[in-house]
Amino acid sequence: MTDDASAAMRYKEIVGLARGSADNLRAWELARADEIDHQLADAHAAVSAAKEREEKAAERASRWWKMALHNVARLTFLEPPDDPQPVSTARPQYLDRYLEEVKPSYQELVQAVLALGWRAKR
Repeated sequence: MTDDASAAMRYKEIVGLARGSADNLRAWELARADEIDHQLADAHAAVSAAKEREEKAAERASRWWKMALHNVARLTFLEPPDDPQPVSTARPQYLDRYLEEVKPSYQELVQAVLALGWRAKR
């Protein structure tokens, strides 16, 4: 009877450990699912913010381009190129730097056009 009692106790112990392991695994899976849901929500928010930032940058670039075309329109010997297109090799983390470079470049263009117009009047 000791062997039967001891085997029964060992069986109950193994079943109890298996049940505990299953409960631990279920708890871990639920926690991981919550973590993945939060990561997914954060990723969706980041994509949405990036799209908004991209749209604002495109609007700003379009505005500068139109102003540049307006300045160059008076130069009959210059045919304006097509509208600028996004560059796939541009780095998103440098977007602000790229946008900051547009204003000085535009001002240089305006000065060059004014200089050409002044010389043409001579």
